[in-house]
Amino acid sequence: MVSRLMLQGTGSDVGKSLIVAGLCRLYARHGLKVRPFKPQNMSNNAAVTVDGGEIGRAQALQARAAGIMPSVHMNPILLKPQSEIGSQVVVQGRVVGNARARDYQGMKPELMPAVLDSFARLSADADLVLVEGAGSPAEINLRAGDIANMGFARATDTPVVLIGDIDRGGVIASLVGTKAVMAEEDAALVAGYLINRFRGDVSLFDAGLAAITERTGWHSFGVIPHFADAGRLPAEDALGLKSRYEAERAEGRKRIVVPVLPRIANFDDLDPLRQEPGVEVILAQAGRPLPPAELILLPGSKATIPDLVALKAEGWDVDIRAHARQGGKVLGLCGGYQMLGRLLRDPERVESDIEAIEGLGLLDVETSLTGDKRLRAVSGLSMPDATPFSGYEMHVGATVGPDRSRPFARLSDGSDEGATSRDGKVAGSYCHGLFADDRQRNRLLGWIGADSSSLAYEAEIDRVLDGLADHLAAHLDIDGLLDLSRRRG
Repeated sequence: MVSRLMLQGTGSDVGKSLIVAGLCRLYARHGLKVRPFKPQNMSNNAAVTVDGGEIGRAQALQARAAGIMPSVHMNPILLKPQSEIGSQVVVQGRVVGNARARDYQGMKPELMPAVLDSFARLSADADLVLVEGAGSPAEINLRAGDIANMGFARATDTPVVLIGDIDRGGVIASLVGTKAVMAEEDAALVAGYLINRFRGDVSLFDAGLAAITERTGWHSFGVIPHFADAGRLPAEDALGLKSRYEAERAEGRKRIVVPVLPRIANFDDLDPLRQEPGVEVILAQAGRPLPPAELILLPGSKATIPDLVALKAEGWDVDIRAHARQGGKVLGLCGGYQMLGRLLRDPERVESDIEAIEGLGLLDVETSLTGDKRLRAVSGLSMPDATPFSGYEMHVGATVGPDRSRPFARLSDGSDEGATSRDGKVAGSYCHGLFADDRQRNRLLGWIGADSSSLAYEAEIDRVLDGLADHLAAHLDIDGLLDLSRRRG
């Protein structure tokens, strides 16, 4: 059996994804063939894989950390929320349907074979599989049929290390409480714990570690101090998008405003822009008007029509049209591109019960949503200046109309993509990942009057991953974790 280790958390957003990414980079540098794996993920931040499917963006980052291309088998079950109570269900990279939260609980036992199949496929070509849990094993109301945490660990006899986040407070209670509510058979697979995001003198927590170990019987694998550069890596889900509103501009910087909508998707498109020294990216909160800016960027959406309804309810459609009338630039990506048109139709009710809705009318195009999803890597030249780029498409719907005669880009297969307004101040594209390409990002900066920069985004991601690996090596019992991964029941 392959060496394997599962990192679970006392709750969501305790740092599981980045710790797994750091460990992937660390053990890969030691010469091991490392594979990341997450049985079940819930996120609208997805990535296209080399085998033509989609997985959570966090697993794509972990694959990069391990030095390999992402595969659908790294995240066999992906749930993409479309409403407050339901999600699209993606199995081994392909959409199989939609399910309400209650109905999904009944589906989980049927999905375990796909999870185990993907785990076996990854394991066949690995020295070490690092498994990330979802949510928390303390959610015992969801334990029946579980495939994301202890259900998977039990099915594969995978040892577990539990992560607690001291930055949010109550870390002793969260770890001890998790042990208290778990079934004995589940708790027996938990070999230890680690503490994440510690600030200050670590020795001050010695008594805390002793208390946790005494009450749980679990071994401490270390305390990870706060890693400042973590924010430079792509966030896994919208919890990582801290909305903010700034009435005053930062001196000398151009402003990009992004309305944060309820079903925002593929928001890692924003990450490279947020690192540019010459711009400030404002993530606009609900309940306030959009502030003045050089550019309003409408991001992707998992449910474009419901998000357009939400945008109009905020009055942001009025703000965006006023911005455009005053000569401001507007860019829509994927769902945001669809919103910029005159009309959106959903004849098959792919997203909602709304058959048709007027768009913002800033591009002379119309979109019809269909059940077929387009997933592919793309490359080409943005128009009219032929700036190269590479990225990916992940969307439903087809867009037509006169402004398509002025495409945003010409793809490498010779096809035209996206649309641009007559005056060149409004544009839309289905391409994600554009601004990770330094050439394309500097083109955007020039479009809004910002200075170009020397930021090499892809190199920066690798620099931070290397720094994260070094950080973990300095503060965790790395050899002990590796020995645990080789444990057999």
